[in-house]
Amino acid sequence: MPAEPPRSAPPPPPPLRAARRKPLPEGRAVGQRAPLWLRARFQALLFALGCRIQRHCGKVLFVGLLVFGALAVGLRVASIETDIEHLWVEAGSRVSQELRYTKEKLGEESVYTSQMLIQTPKRDGENILTQEALQLHLEAALAASKVQVSLYGKSWDLNKICYKSGVPIIENGMIERMIEKLFPCVILTPLDCFWEGAKLQGGSAYLPGRPDIQWSNLDPLQLMEELGQFTSLEGFKELLDKAEVGQAYMERPCLDPRDPQCPPSAPNKQSQQSPDIPAELSGGCHGFSRKFMRWQQELILGGTTKDSQGKLLRAEALQTMFLLMSPRQLFEHFKDDYEIHDISWSEEKAGAILEAWQRKFVELAQDSIPPNATQSVHAFSTTTLNDIMKSFSDVSAIRVAGGYLLMLAYACVTMLRWDCSKSQGAVGLAGVLLVALSVASGLGLCSLLGISFNAATTQVLPFLALGIGVDDMFLLAHAFTETSQHIPFKERTGECLKRTGTSVALTSVSNMIAFFMAALVPIPALRAFSLQAAVVVVFNFAMVLFVFPAILSLDLHRREKRRLDILCCFYSPCSSRVIQIQPQELADANDNHACHPSPYGHPGVATSTQITTTVQAFTRCDPSGHHVVTVLPPTSQVCTSPAVLLPPTDPLGSQVFAPSSSTRDLLAQLDEAKGGRECVPLPFCRWSLADFAREKYAPLLLRTRTKAVVAVLFLALLGLSLYGTTMVHDGLYLTDIVPRDTKAHAFISAQFKYFSFYNMFIVTKGGFHYPGAQAALLSLHQAFSTVKYVVREGNRDLPKMWLHYFQDWLRGLQATFDRDWQAGRITHDSYRNGSEDGALAYKLLIQTGNKKEPFNFNQLTTRRLVDENGIIPPDTFYICLTVWASNDPLGFAASQANFYPPPPEWIHDNPSSPATGVRPVPFLPERAASHS
Repeated sequence: MPAEPPRSAPPPPPPLRAARRKPLPEGRAVGQRAPLWLRARFQALLFALGCRIQRHCGKVLFVGLLVFGALAVGLRVASIETDIEHLWVEAGSRVSQELRYTKEKLGEESVYTSQMLIQTPKRDGENILTQEALQLHLEAALAASKVQVSLYGKSWDLNKICYKSGVPIIENGMIERMIEKLFPCVILTPLDCFWEGAKLQGGSAYLPGRPDIQWSNLDPLQLMEELGQFTSLEGFKELLDKAEVGQAYMERPCLDPRDPQCPPSAPNKQSQQSPDIPAELSGGCHGFSRKFMRWQQELILGGTTKDSQGKLLRAEALQTMFLLMSPRQLFEHFKDDYEIHDISWSEEKAGAILEAWQRKFVELAQDSIPPNATQSVHAFSTTTLNDIMKSFSDVSAIRVAGGYLLMLAYACVTMLRWDCSKSQGAVGLAGVLLVALSVASGLGLCSLLGISFNAATTQVLPFLALGIGVDDMFLLAHAFTETSQHIPFKERTGECLKRTGTSVALTSVSNMIAFFMAALVPIPALRAFSLQAAVVVVFNFAMVLFVFPAILSLDLHRREKRRLDILCCFYSPCSSRVIQIQPQELADANDNHACHPSPYGHPGVATSTQITTTVQAFTRCDPSGHHVVTVLPPTSQVCTSPAVLLPPTDPLGSQVFAPSSSTRDLLAQLDEAKGGRECVPLPFCRWSLADFAREKYAPLLLRTRTKAVVAVLFLALLGLSLYGTTMVHDGLYLTDIVPRDTKAHAFISAQFKYFSFYNMFIVTKGGFHYPGAQAALLSLHQAFSTVKYVVREGNRDLPKMWLHYFQDWLRGLQATFDRDWQAGRITHDSYRNGSEDGALAYKLLIQTGNKKEPFNFNQLTTRRLVDENGIIPPDTFYICLTVWASNDPLGFAASQANFYPPPPEWIHDNPSSPATGVRPVPFLPERAASHS
């Protein structure tokens, strides 16, 4: 066969012209060498670490799982903090110190707890001052007042646990028990402007010959006359007169005059006309005592509208507050009661009773309104808020498991490939599980360190840590698949860590530092969250750097053995195929080509070398004649001709290998060339996110119109964001803490909208000298008149503090004494003919405060109980305070004063001799605290 004329080798491409540059000193690099040296050293360490992990992957995985699992057990001692005060008040701050001092001396909620009921229209702006709306409010309040709970074998209703404003002490035991049952609870409600307010009082008593006595049919004046037949109640009558009780609810208009129980003494009973609701509610209401139980309009009405003359026209919200005793008060009230001697009475049990009642209160109050009503009723108690915070702070196993299962599915699907040699579905599953274990172990360590959990930790941190950890896992797995097949098998994990470990380390350290810096925020909830997040990031980093490479190394062995992904016990169908390469003679077998002699002794023609029985490689001279090139043709051939020339269009002819290339390299190239054709994916598996991004998304972004639209949208979003920053409000609102779509959140939102007020307390600390600081206390109280947002009395004066109530009581005693002195009923030697208040003033005026000489009768006319400047004599201040606390229970309770230690009980009697009647016990506390 005639030989084809030889073809000359193509000329080499012309060299590129480089720009003229200043020659550099030979052998020296230019630039910052320290960062390069540091990066090189760090990469070398990562490379060595990866090689060691690959060599001992099983051991590393076992030890890593053991350590992480052991730390995860620490979650068993985790504690969840739900107390809003402990979460949002800075630890060690002045506020926390003051709160701690108050709790230590006075106890938590030492005065009372408020259970609130707010009614609002479903349509904004609708007037709620209508008979229908108030009747609806009455139904809800009645349902709440009838709540009963059974605990410890006893039944507990509102009348047993409510806060009562100063129950008087009466020597007759039977009368005292009856009055205690009848004495009304403190309920701040707009219904107190009407007779229907009496229905909320659940107390009742029984007297022979008449129906059960309740506040809806009780006339206190008539009752005192009936009881006066059995015992002397002059002191109690005088107490009621001072409190301006009168006929209580019997003289108030009826909201529904057609109610059969509406008393005949009601102003509108005879006329049967509905009352003028805005006029009745204008200025607020009062309880059974007009003097001491005054409910300001701002406390019971919200969203009010007035005319130019200040007359009330409309309102948008009603509020009723039930005051309950604190756990300590309830414990003290019943500790000597014979009915509970068999239940091991304690303050903890008192608190449990109050919490159970509050939960049922909220439930019944909200369910009392029919669904089709035009009004909404929101009930609230501190117990239900704490319950919501606890439930919201608990870890939702379903939510966390669902999130991690979705991530498992995503990792498996995105890393699964049709080609088993590139598929990493099992690696994705193992990586997500390792991230979950690292999160659990990090939080377990935080539990062992005593860092309490909160809602942010349990609801946010697991998913935040999952995103951070899985991101590094994906980066490492992707880099591992891109590792070249020419790298030695034992160094592939090390090469992967060398390439991506630096980036993973930098991002993890940056996140770690950011969270640790955020822990400097003084708010305990944010500090705990930041510390826990930082610890979890550290554990994620350790997992990605040490444990996950062991998973990659194990998967590498699977890929080398051509086993299926996930189902690694089975071999891939691709690995069982035998590729037979049939010998075939080339068309140019007889062609002769000129070539320089080879340095390896080959003649100047292309020669063939058989490597295996099925694969044949070819060597030839390069154009310069200085190197031998070994190539693998696309269609492998076995030929015996000494002169064979490769086709010039051979795509693999450009693969140049070093002379030391081995048989493994050649076979690897063959596998890469043939593997893709052997493992053909199914049609529905050909689409991938990468193909979509490359073929659809990227070309779309490169269009001019798309660039312009993106730029405009970005600028608009940036401007909107900058404008939004100007609308951010400082401070932390309770609505930001309470979970949305809860009943507590609806109540708090309504409260902030219509009744945005709170009680302010002034607490004096140890060492405060009350007798000498009376002027300072009065001046401090007067200073609050400059504060604009203070709920004031009807005459626009500030609400009184306890010192004002104390002064008023002493002034009343002094005025009575002066009248008895002028009338001769009280003399220098005797007060037997004087009134009860005049006799009590006599006993106080002769006090000296000196234990050796306790009485000085010359002071009867030379000193006053309160001087013209409003100052009580300092030497008898605590004596008068002790007597006031015991003998003016309504005034003392209305003042909301709370002293520590509490004043001793002192009962005033009216004996005939001053020697036995004058016996006050001085009250000299080492530490005292007062509320105002």
